[in-house]
Amino acid sequence: MDITPRQLEIIEAAGKILTASGVSGLTIKNLAKEMQFSESAIYRHFKSKEDIIIAMLNYLANNIDKRFSNLDSSLIPEEKFKALFAEQFRFFKLNPHFVVAVFSDGLMEESQVINEALLKLMNVKIKHLMPVIMEGQQKGIFTNAITTDELMHIIMGTFKLQMFKWRIANFEFDIKRSGDNMVQSILTLIKNKQA
Repeated sequence: MDITPRQLEIIEAAGKILTASGVSGLTIKNLAKEMQFSESAIYRHFKSKEDIIIAMLNYLANNIDKRFSNLDSSLIPEEKFKALFAEQFRFFKLNPHFVVAVFSDGLMEESQVINEALLKLMNVKIKHLMPVIMEGQQKGIFTNAITTDELMHIIMGTFKLQMFKWRIANFEFDIKRSGDNMVQSILTLIKNKQA
């Protein structure tokens, strides 16, 4: 995905507005005011608010894909699992506006194209997490009593709930510490007792 530095600035400003005012507060007028641009300057880079949200979600999906692809592939499944989540918590702690983009009230009602961008984002996470879980199950580290798909749902649902809690708490608790505790709890649940 090619994104210009100016488009990234607009995406980040949109994230600030989403954080402060939610989806309803994200308007081209408010964005232009935040950036001290004219509205027409925003329109030179994006056709609409929807395009900005889609660009934000696609940027996040590509960013996650790139960061996860660079993690050490020689790690054992349990360490890979920890590394994936540690990387997510690190990134979101530095960029909370992306959490808001994914967990904004009303975002999924905005458009089908936004829903498709959210689905793409979810599929990028699955692409990197699923092989880790499968490898762990094949090596007897993670339980086989629950299917890989069901483990994915449990893990991703737990992560989503953690991020949502952080979001509604206005990012006021330490997401890294809380996230590490969440990861340890999941590992306690999914690891074979003999492993």
